[in-house]
Amino acid sequence: MDFNMKKLASDAGIFFTRAVQFTEEKFGQAEKTELDAHFENLLARADSTKNWTERILRQTEVLLQPNPSARVEEFLYEKLDRKVPSRVTNGELLAQYMAEAASELGPSTPYGKTLIKVSEAEKRLGAAERDFIHTASLSFLTPLRNFLEGDWKTISKERRLLQNRRLDLDACKARLKKAKAAEAKATTVPDFQETRPRNYILSASASALWNDEVDKAEQELRVAQTEFDRQAEVTRLLLEGISSTHVNHLRCLHEFVKSQTTYYAQCYRHMLDLQKQLGRFPGTFVGTTEPASPPLSSTSPTTTAATMPVVPTGAVLAPPEETALCLEEVAPPASGTRKARVLYDYEAADSSELALLADELITVYSLPGMDPDWLIGERGNKKGKVPVTYLELLS
Repeated sequence: MDFNMKKLASDAGIFFTRAVQFTEEKFGQAEKTELDAHFENLLARADSTKNWTERILRQTEVLLQPNPSARVEEFLYEKLDRKVPSRVTNGELLAQYMAEAASELGPSTPYGKTLIKVSEAEKRLGAAERDFIHTASLSFLTPLRNFLEGDWKTISKERRLLQNRRLDLDACKARLKKAKAAEAKATTVPDFQETRPRNYILSASASALWNDEVDKAEQELRVAQTEFDRQAEVTRLLLEGISSTHVNHLRCLHEFVKSQTTYYAQCYRHMLDLQKQLGRFPGTFVGTTEPASPPLSSTSPTTTAATMPVVPTGAVLAPPEETALCLEEVAPPASGTRKARVLYDYEAADSSELALLADELITVYSLPGMDPDWLIGERGNKKGKVPVTYLELLS
């Protein structure tokens, strides 16, 4: 019990000394040991890394799970070390509703058949989204969390310890400075006429006491300086490790981009397959002829080439065999042909269509009775139907 009380009293004294030193530094009444410029740069870079890692982590979580309630639930499960229950994605839920609607409204009707086809595509999209969330969480979010909850906590702990060592060092410097000033004052030779002999004895005794105090303060200063230098070196090594953290986060970022690229490529492939199926599906609804693609004149070739427009599925075309026969037999009109630049890559759905590559130039014209969403395109000796929304007419 006595030992604990002594330790408690010693800790309280150290805390009080640090508090006094810190307060005097804030009011400009005490000197402060400054760190070198390189060390300060390391501290600033570490703080910046921590702040931006937190922001990127939070926003990526929002990207993967927009529902805040679901994010809070997943956070609680992780803190309780329990497995997060499997959650149905929005695409899978939409697919379920569409399949139920088709079953109730009639799976043999054109609307019911289309609902079934779309529900299958949405289910595949939901599965792709689930795989993307899982992959991104493991390859990107987990390393960021490990840094914030592991490495950064260690760095913060050592920085606080370094701050305490610096306060102890500056307190020792202030104590030594005061002791030397008192010693110099005590060793001042008194006036023989105005001072009684008894004061010579007191002055000599005080001088000896201040000599001991100076020696003690110098010894404490050497110990404090050694501990400060050791802690500064430990903290410096940890801060220099931020470079390795950047390399690790760079690798994780590449993994995230790879998983995101795979996810969107799968979505594009699934939707392209669905469009082709709906385009050849009997009883397809004939909608408005207004194109659903972005404006042709407001984007540059580079931007538009990367955009994936929706192919009009409402165009009712003649059977491929009849169209191919007409295209071979019909010559282009003497007037009315125009040059067109291809905006997007297009894969021909059958032999009656002409495959297109972005930015190539082709000759186009219309035949009597053709759907306004389609034109006849020629490239060399190849001829076929091309969608208008994929073209920019030049002349």
